[in-house]
Amino acid sequence: VQLQASGGGLVQAGDSLRLSCAASGLAARSFYMGWFRQTPGKEREFVAAISTSSLRIAYGDSVKGRFTISRDNSESAAYLQMNRLKPDDTAVYYCAADRPSGAELSLAASDYEYWGRGTLVTVSS
Repeated sequence: VQLQASGGGLVQAGDSLRLSCAASGLAARSFYMGWFRQTPGKEREFVAAISTSSLRIAYGDSVKGRFTISRDNSESAAYLQMNRLKPDDTAVYYCAADRPSGAELSLAASDYEYWGRGTLVTVSS
């Protein structure tokens, strides 16, 4: 599975952005998909994850109510709709894929097997 995140950019606080993650590989639809973000000097932070059927979704506390994760298995893609952006959301955002090993979504970056190159989101105040 190869992943490519896109859609980042420079926006003002309160604006919205939609990130996309294109997944290639025949097994892409069989993976849980996650979004993480990272700023310099900090560990990668869990943002959101979605199961293969989209029935299970999880969000990090800092983005609940503002961000929405979705996927389109027919397009082998995952998305992160980010609304009411804050300067604290500034980070490099990564999409990742986790081969399911159980019913629960993983919030740990170490559980995700495949990572794409990140896309930078900058939110100005």
